[in-house]
Amino acid sequence: MFCYQCQETAGNKGCSFKKGVCGKTAETADLMDELVLELKHLSITAEAKFTKGEFDKELGDFICEALFATITNANFDSKRIQEYINETKNRAEKFSGVVYKTSNKAGVLATENEDVRSLRELITYGVKGLAAYAHHAANLGFTDDGIYKFMVKALAGTLKDLTVDELVALTLATGECAVTTMALLDKANNETYGNTEITKVNIGVAKNPGILISGHDLQDMEELLEQTKDSGVDIYTHSEMLPAHYYPAFKKYKHLVGNYGNAWWLQDKEFETFNGPVIFTSNCITPLKDSYKDRIYTTNASGYPGAKHIPARVNGKAKDFSEIIAHAKKCKPPVEIEKGEVVGGFGHNQVIALADKVVAAVKSGAIKRFIVMAGCDGRQKGRSYFTEVAEQLPKDTIILTAGCAKFRYNKLELGDIGGIPRVLDAGQCNDCYSLVVIALKLKEVFELDDINDLPISFDIAWYEQKAVTVLLALLHLGVKGIRLGPTIPAFLSPNVLNVLVDAFDIKPIGNAEDDIKAMMAGK
Repeated sequence: MFCYQCQETAGNKGCSFKKGVCGKTAETADLMDELVLELKHLSITAEAKFTKGEFDKELGDFICEALFATITNANFDSKRIQEYINETKNRAEKFSGVVYKTSNKAGVLATENEDVRSLRELITYGVKGLAAYAHHAANLGFTDDGIYKFMVKALAGTLKDLTVDELVALTLATGECAVTTMALLDKANNETYGNTEITKVNIGVAKNPGILISGHDLQDMEELLEQTKDSGVDIYTHSEMLPAHYYPAFKKYKHLVGNYGNAWWLQDKEFETFNGPVIFTSNCITPLKDSYKDRIYTTNASGYPGAKHIPARVNGKAKDFSEIIAHAKKCKPPVEIEKGEVVGGFGHNQVIALADKVVAAVKSGAIKRFIVMAGCDGRQKGRSYFTEVAEQLPKDTIILTAGCAKFRYNKLELGDIGGIPRVLDAGQCNDCYSLVVIALKLKEVFELDDINDLPISFDIAWYEQKAVTVLLALLHLGVKGIRLGPTIPAFLSPNVLNVLVDAFDIKPIGNAEDDIKAMMAGK
């Protein structure tokens, strides 16, 4: 086992023990390495077919789901990963008549050259994020052949003897595809469920038994809500599912009570007090405790040994959530762990609707600067930095956020500027696209030539591979001066990091006080 794809990798160097920091066993990690390699073998063959015009959309769907299963905290079930491996091999053989093999061995360290390895992994992790976002969009019926074709090209490219310059170009192309993919998912979510709108979300509890839904998949959310109507079971969102409350289509469900708990890494405490069953629709699982393991369900690419798995849809029919609903009816109601509300729903459509108000506040000097603090949360104590920044920022600043990073500060009393809340939550990690659209709209309104001329700074928290995808998207759009933390990715070699620093002025976070001074000075 050797893995360094997430921010919490051991010693910021790599997990190489019997178990990773995330809790994944060496057996599962090694199987994931094998799955990734087999998907790359499949992509080599698929690329040859695609260039002849023989595109296979269903194959693209499969690659997305299988690759999604290898994202940090998505799937801990070796049996499920082996099934993906077997299916990948079968598809490769049927697709080409010959299973393509290279001299490559499975695993990160199979590439000996440090810089080539770094770029190959950066591309691979970026494509994992693409797979996740494309998978959610496909579940809602929104696909783009170009995204699938690029994923195949990029995965195949990591097995070819490309030069460092060619790999750098492929890395930046991954960022371009990231923008396209996040835009597709944004379109899928908003056209299906309505444009997000300013919403107050309850963080207390009601008296009925409940089901807690975690992860990112909104179609699962919709089907669960439909099947629990008039059942006497309430639905609560958890972590990255909080933004589901912002969509108009979900507001009609009166049994959608509120959000329970905080970011993903606190689930071992919060699942205890929730009392009811919990369903994971995507990644962000931590090792399960025996005390609540029998209440955990998974679906889509997520999985955990011993947890019950809800199968995929068949012939377009909704998933069957009857088992988890019956389970919930036997459980006690959730224990209240906090009271009050949080406010969100500031996607690009909502913020652009407020554009005149925002622009007037900037021109009058009421708003001096926007700070983008989007991305992931995690367990490390150093992440208190993001809370400190939020608390210490001048009162004439606005925080733009998306992803679970917001749980570090979204319950602080930070006030507003002329009625504009100082924390504008756009939604899930994929809704970082909204923040980009907002920034580009401000650039247009202020008639600027460069996005970097805006009074906006990027102070990004990262944890897993979807955050890598978002970072590459920002780089493609020409954003410079991004602060990244709590640590610089371990998979970036010194030389590759220098390339990014020279081209984009990427920098590590420092301490809150010094970074705030620098950001307010536009540095």
